[in-house]
This record gives sequence, C-alpha cells and structure tokens, in this order.
Amino acid sequence: MYFSKSFIPILKNNPTEAKIKSHQLMLRTGMIKQSSTGIYSWLPLGFKVMKKIEQIVREEQNRVGVQEILMPTIQSSEIWKESGRYDDYGEEMLRIKDRQNREMLYGPTNEELVTEIFRSSVKSYKSLPQLLYHIQWKFRDELRPRFGIMRCREFYMKDAYSFDISDEEALYSYNKFFLSYLNTFKRMDLSAIPMAADTGPIGGNLSHEFIILADTGESKIFTDKRIFEVDSSKTTIDKNSLTKLRENFENYYSVTDEKFNKNEFERNVPEEYRLKTKGIEVGHIFYFGDKYSKPMNASVDYNGKKEFVKMGSYGVGVSRLVGAIIEAKYDDKNEIMKWPMSVSPYDCCIIPIINKNDNSNLEKATNILNILKKHNLDVLIDDTDENISSKIKKFNLLGIPFQIIIGKNFNEQKIEFKEVFKDTLFISLDEIIKTIKNKKSN
Repeated sequence: MYFSKSFIPILKNNPTEAKIKSHQLMLRTGMIKQSSTGIYSWLPLGFKVMKKIEQIVREEQNRVGVQEILMPTIQSSEIWKESGRYDDYGEEMLRIKDRQNREMLYGPTNEELVTEIFRSSVKSYKSLPQLLYHIQWKFRDELRPRFGIMRCREFYMKDAYSFDISDEEALYSYNKFFLSYLNTFKRMDLSAIPMAADTGPIGGNLSHEFIILADTGESKIFTDKRIFEVDSSKTTIDKNSLTKLRENFENYYSVTDEKFNKNEFERNVPEEYRLKTKGIEVGHIFYFGDKYSKPMNASVDYNGKKEFVKMGSYGVGVSRLVGAIIEAKYDDKNEIMKWPMSVSPYDCCIIPIINKNDNSNLEKATNILNILKKHNLDVLIDDTDENISSKIKKFNLLGIPFQIIIGKNFNEQKIEFKEVFKDTLFISLDEIIKTIKNKKSN
C-alpha cells in the first residue's frame, strides 16, 4: 500500500475538543471521524486495528469452547418486559416504535434475547452447558458521552452468555471466561487485572472487572501490588486448575471503588503493597444464577423435574480497547505511539528519501514491499515528497512498530531498520523479515 493512495487523513494539530490522548490521536491520525455526539465512523486505519482486536477476542473465546452466533441490534420490548428490565434500565436505552406501533429498542445488551433463543431451543439438561457469544454493535444513550470512543453512545462489543444446570457447573463456565479474558488481554500486551466489582444493571452477586492501569481511567481501583505477579500462563481449562487460578488472584485485595472498604483494605494489605490509582475497564464478567431464566421461564428437564438454568454474561469492549491500548502505550513526552504487533494496522513502514526527478529509492522500496508481501507482512510505503524528518515524525505518530529507511547510501546487506523506542540497526532484508516475524509470533 502506498501512503498517497491510502485513506489516512492526518491533522496537523490535536483537535481542541479532544481531552485525552486516545481521543486526540484517533482524530488526528484519521482513525475515526465523529458522525454525531458520541457516534463515530471508523476509517481504514482505526478499523484495521479494531478488526485485529476482534479476531483475538474471537480466537480466545473459541479456545475455551464458546460458540459464535449473531443477534440483531434491534430487539422487541416484550422480552425486556418479561425480565422486568424494560422500565428499570433507564434513559440509556433507546426506545423506538416500528410502523405497526410496536415497541422496539436498540439493544444495550443481550441477556433477554439470548435467553429467549435458549428457551425455545434447549429442553434437556443433557444439552448443557451452552456457551454462546456474538460480536455486535450496541447503543447506550449516555447522558454525557466523552473521551471519544472510550465513553460513546454506539460501540462494538463482544458479549457472551453461559447456561448451566447448577451453581457449581456455572462457576466452572465463569472461570473459563476468567482465563479467556486474561489470555485475550495478554495477547494485546496489556496487563489487565481482575477486580471484584459491582454488578450494576446486569444484576447477580458475582462480578469481576478487568482493569488496565491508566491515569485517564474512570474507574478508581484499590489493590495489592502483589497481584501483578500472579502467573496464569500454565493454567488449563480443567475445573481444578481454573479454580486455583481465580483463588490465586482473589488471595490479594483488589476492588473497584463501588466495592472498596477502607478498613478491609488496610487490614488485608501491608502498607508497602497498597496501590490506589485509576484504571480503564476493558472487560466485565457476571454470574447471576436464575435472575433471567426464572422470569423468562428458561428451564430444562432434569430427571423429570423442571430446573431453571443458571446463567452468566461476559463482555469485552472491542472498540473501547482501541482507545485503551493507546492510553497504555502512548509516549506523551516524545509523541510516539507503538501498537502491539498483534493489533498494529501495519507490520512495517518503508520510508524512502525521494528526490525530484529520481524515483530510484521509491523503486527500491517497492521491490522490498513485494518481498515482504510474499512473507505475509502488511507494509505501508511513504511515497510522498515530504522530507525524511517529517516522514519519521508522522510514522512515530501512527505507531507502526517497524521502519525501513531507504536513503542515498542504501545497501542491500545493511538496510537501515528501526523498531520504535529502540536503536537503529543496519541489517539485511532476511534479518529484517526474521525480526518482524519473530515479534509477530510472540
């Protein structure tokens, strides 16, 4: 891809309406464009990042046995009235009527709809457990949408739902998602810590938020620093291993502000390990038993008896993660962004120094591009006539992890190659390919 042909409308300065780094960067680099208050169009650069995040989320859900479905954005009000949430949910729910004057809504979440799907399809406990997820747009009419895609009205989300015969089996499902989320965020190079949280309008009595530390976060958190040392890498999806994993995290005090108790915090955490800070919620899991299955009559036959299934729900803000990664990875002092390789819009950029009436460096860049493409690497060439310092500054802003620079002293065996935040190397193209591939596989 040539930069001159790409749709990356970069602004010279940060937009004045943007107050936090992720909002500033996403508008400035043309990742998004505001359509109306709290609603954005996703342009190619931002969309590529979001779709890579989506694929990681999908792979980790599949890995623990969750099946993908797709539910509509528009739902009937009737199922929400069955659960009792239609009037309780509040003004965040966008309520509409169709031409037959039937009450409809733009789904803010999907507990009711997935319960209706389940109850009409599953009748025997022998079909349990059932773990279902979808990735779909949601709408919540926020009173004060702000911070760009971090708190907007329309957002892209993965929400999953579990159906089990008993509390014991339901907690096993809950723990599968617990592990899945840890692995998901790890692949994005994020340290997301599970913290006991309030269940809010979803309901239930067991809930964890997955939080990454950030000064711009809206969540106040109180935790024991030793929780960052818990290792989940060897956890398997058998019951004992998953139970042990959650216990290892829950051994350390770690809560959001709704659950905070000053006396408990000071009693359970030695002073040198106490951490009071802010964070960004990137995932939330809930267990709520028969809160929805009972009023909606979602039951199975269990040895001749009617048994209401036990349910949980599990959300990841796919679009929100784009902003969260920026908040975690942006170097404000040097105005440098570095996307993790797993979600970067491009693997590498090639920056040729182009002189008037001399396209030789651009030709060399194109030859390297074609070789890298054969190795399934996604590469962007800057074919503009800007000077080299402007080009490097631009790509530092875009955050593409690797840069190949082609100047007047270009040597095929010693190509100028740089990883963001690291020293420049002069190595062969084969070594460059090996370096990028190794980084992608880690």
